[in-house]
Amino acid sequence: MTDFSGRLLAWFDEHGRKDLPWQEDTTPYRVWVSEIMLQQTQVQTVVPYFERFMIRFPDVAALAAAGQDAVLQHWSGLGYYARARNMHKAAQIIRSEFGGEFPTRFEDVVSLPGVGRSTAGAILSIACGQRHAILDGNVKRVLARHGAVEGWPGKSDVAAILWDMAETNTPDERGADYTQAIMDLGATLCTRSKPDCDRCPVAADCEARLADATADYPERKPRQVKPLRKTTMILASAAGKVYLVRRPEAGIWGGLWSLPELGDTSVDDWCADKLASIRPNTRAWEVLRHSFSHYDLDILPIVVQLESAPSKVADTSNETWHSLQDELPGGIAAPVQRLIDQLKSTLDVTHY
Repeated sequence: MTDFSGRLLAWFDEHGRKDLPWQEDTTPYRVWVSEIMLQQTQVQTVVPYFERFMIRFPDVAALAAAGQDAVLQHWSGLGYYARARNMHKAAQIIRSEFGGEFPTRFEDVVSLPGVGRSTAGAILSIACGQRHAILDGNVKRVLARHGAVEGWPGKSDVAAILWDMAETNTPDERGADYTQAIMDLGATLCTRSKPDCDRCPVAADCEARLADATADYPERKPRQVKPLRKTTMILASAAGKVYLVRRPEAGIWGGLWSLPELGDTSVDDWCADKLASIRPNTRAWEVLRHSFSHYDLDILPIVVQLESAPSKVADTSNETWHSLQDELPGGIAAPVQRLIDQLKSTLDVTHY
């Protein structure tokens, strides 16, 4: 055990988080779900999602047997929906190739969709007590500052240095506690802004702190101007219902239910083609901007009010007239949910 890991474990014993829901009844499945949810998402956001997910999908078998709509519905609002789709695929692989038991060999775990080296290491370390180094975003920040490692961690040569540090400091004993400890340190003290160095157990020899340069580590990803994309979404409403379509598996919001997008046609032409309505009653709402990690999206909502839902649109696996009083048929993206909620607020849906 290195001096670094020894100090970190002593701090964890006194100050570490030990009451998170996935730390209760610890199993590889529960840790897996939590680790996937925690990718690019903060703990306080994840906790209620994790608890609801466990009630609906308490084990691999339940997740594998569920339909994708149900899985995405319980993921709605967490974002990065490929995580949920990959989890669903992985559960089905575990069912078919591992007899329904979550694998405990590193090579098998890292082969699952959506599971990388660090995630696999965290699962097997925390749930199975195996010795594996991890390198998630919090750990990268702790190690980059402690060793004053220059460069953006997204570069392979910088990542290699950090992996070496992670391997060196991961102890042979108490690997699960150490894994949780270094993640906790990054999440609670060695934060991106305003790190609490005075309370840090490894501050004494932290090179970034000694140089008064914690803000310089780790180096940020080279800034790029995010492009702006635009789309028009149709809120076709009739008799307390709204027309929804399922998005393709590929691309943003893959597999989620959404509002139809106008494309290159006019509103009148779209209504004539899709709804068999020649003279729809339409009005535009204010543009809604939604930001992704790699671009911004401006959504122009167009409300199309019809007397009754046309029979041309059938309730199928890819399109439906959804009653605004009912539970949504599956997962839905946050900005689309906002628009549907806004539509509900303008209608007396209890009348229908």
